Amino acid sequence: MSLSACLFSRRTAAVPSKEAYFTASQGQLIWQRFKANRTARFALYVLLFFILCGIFAPFLSPYNPTAEGRNADYTNGAPQIPQFCDDNGCSWRPFIHGVERYRGVDTNFRWVTRQTDERNYVTLLPEGSDYRLLGLIPMNRHLFGVEEGFVHLFGTDAQGKDIFSRTLHAIGVSLAVGSAGVLISFVLALIIGGVAGYFGGWVDTVLQALMDTVKTVPTIPLFMAVAAFIPDSWTAEERFFFISLVLGFLGWGTLARRIRTHVLAERSADYVLAAQMAGAGPGHVIRRHLLPSFTSYIIVDLVISFPYMVLAETSLSFIGLGLNDPVNSLGVMLRNVTRVDVLLNYHWYFIPVPIFVAIVLAFVLVGDGLRDAADPYAEKR
Repeated sequence: MSLSACLFSRRTAAVPSKEAYFTASQGQLIWQRFKANRTARFALYVLLFFILCGIFAPFLSPYNPTAEGRNADYTNGAPQIPQFCDDNGCSWRPFIHGVERYRGVDTNFRWVTRQTDERNYVTLLPEGSDYRLLGLIPMNRHLFGVEEGFVHLFGTDAQGKDIFSRTLHAIGVSLAVGSAGVLISFVLALIIGGVAGYFGGWVDTVLQALMDTVKTVPTIPLFMAVAAFIPDSWTAEERFFFISLVLGFLGWGTLARRIRTHVLAERSADYVLAAQMAGAGPGHVIRRHLLPSFTSYIIVDLVISFPYMVLAETSLSFIGLGLNDPVNSLGVMLRNVTRVDVLLNYHWYFIPVPIFVAIVLAFVLVGDGLRDAADPYAEKR
């Protein structure tokens, strides 16, 4: 092939990529820039993994995380790691050793748990406790189990409940509380911020005063008052819904102010004036013209605010003002690590801590990646 033919083929091959760039939508451009950020992309994979673990927790966890699925013969038990070999040889099937309760002179007649030489083989898809997958499909199959008894990958707590099962369910509950709080704050921020920026004047002044009032509310005294208000007769679902409402009503101020700033800057644009002259009402102009003009920034703000909702729920549950047993959340589980006996003897209680840190860090990195990808003036690194 001649040199001119090679140059012509390269030019024609470059044309489709340029056309695809100039004809791509805003979402496609953001996604392409986001994929170029390896750290944010890896954080997205980690985040999706934890989200799937929370959604499919009833299937992935071998036992019921409440007292119904506890192992009374293995309280405060250490993690049991499946293995293929022991002193008696190797096996192609993973197994754990059986345990027994024992007391004698060597233990000062205190009950202790010790391993036996008996092998207990791991099985896939065994039958177990009943549950509803995704809240709809009745099932009783779990991902793994053992032929007899229990297997505890993360150990057990003082009641004999499986910490691995509790952790998976806690991820789902904490993410659900954060999602509900973000949804409530998102709706309030869109309405109040959009109205304040579009109408301006005394309406803007009143709504800005409302935003400042919400942001200056002292959270700890408010949460203590909320905890005192919640009656003990409330079910776990009612407490869950109420905590989500509180987090949502306290978290909309910052996003509302940002939306108000964008709407205030764009309300005099030509396309807005054209829509007004065509007879469009304020609601239509805000909903169909102003808000879509900075949708990417709203999405970024939502992703960034999500970890703070999870942190708020965890903090409330950690100090005893949020969710409580038998509800499993990350805050409820982190509260258990503050006991002195846990700090000295039962270190496997700390396993949910790095998981919680990884979830929050993944949200932050994904939010930073989206923020950089949504900025059209950011320099390409």
